[in-house]
Amino acid sequence: MTNPLLSIIIPTHNRPQLVIRAVKSALEQTMENLEVIVVDDASQIPPELPQDSRLRMIRLPKPSGGAAARNVGTKAACSRWVTYLDDDDRLLPNMASVSLKALSENTSKSPVAVISGLEAVDAQGKVSHKRIPPKLRKQGSHFFLEELELGYSYNTKQTLVVEKKVIEQIGGWDETFRSRVHSELFLRLNPACSIIGLPVVTYQLTAHEGPRVSRNVQLRQESFQRLINKHENLFKAHPQMFACFVYEQSLMCQQLNQQSAAISNFLWAMQINPVYTCKRLIRPVYYTIFKKSSLEKTA
Repeated sequence: MTNPLLSIIIPTHNRPQLVIRAVKSALEQTMENLEVIVVDDASQIPPELPQDSRLRMIRLPKPSGGAAARNVGTKAACSRWVTYLDDDDRLLPNMASVSLKALSENTSKSPVAVISGLEAVDAQGKVSHKRIPPKLRKQGSHFFLEELELGYSYNTKQTLVVEKKVIEQIGGWDETFRSRVHSELFLRLNPACSIIGLPVVTYQLTAHEGPRVSRNVQLRQESFQRLINKHENLFKAHPQMFACFVYEQSLMCQQLNQQSAAISNFLWAMQINPVYTCKRLIRPVYYTIFKKSSLEKTA
């Protein structure tokens, strides 16, 4: 397709069935004028994709990682705007139209990107929870290191729609990262670009039994530490959210039965900002007591 408005880039590796579903969701957007670029990161068996003039596949000769695959897709994109879809997730039909409409109506100083909401679904398609991004992070901010308004979430970074040239100007995706790739990108993106958050769900984060980077405890811990080391000055300049970031890592380690790492990260969060960390620690207890008290009053 010549002169598409949006390029949807899908990196994939050894997920032949899941990527077909992702591709289908990209091709079923309510907006026709787009292209879909699948970057196959040297899968053992290349996926058999549907025939569509808007779809093309680039096959890498050796496994290079998701960040490298995204960079290849970005370079090949023919559109002004790009977005990135993980091969085990799917877009809702309104994703492209909602995002580009918001960008066309934007009155803020360029460059501007948009993110939108997502919903997490189980293998049967049942929605477990939804996340809505903050309304705005102006150019010069540092996205998830800025204090978060109540009711919003920073964990919708997969919905990013941004100009191709902006991604190229900030150096693309850091190929030294295997995990935390979105968090790392956003710490470089927001200083160069305002980010508008839309209060509408456009993306489905899908649970499945196959291998996921998010379940690789060692890889996530290594990338977590690498991210902080790379952007150490930024983290130190935002002590409350730095502590929040480390505390959330502690919770994740605990959920994955990595008790030593959980304790280590908790103590680190206490060192960074003890007041905030203690508040986070007692918050579940407070909610439990408050809920019990409320039930007793209404009984």
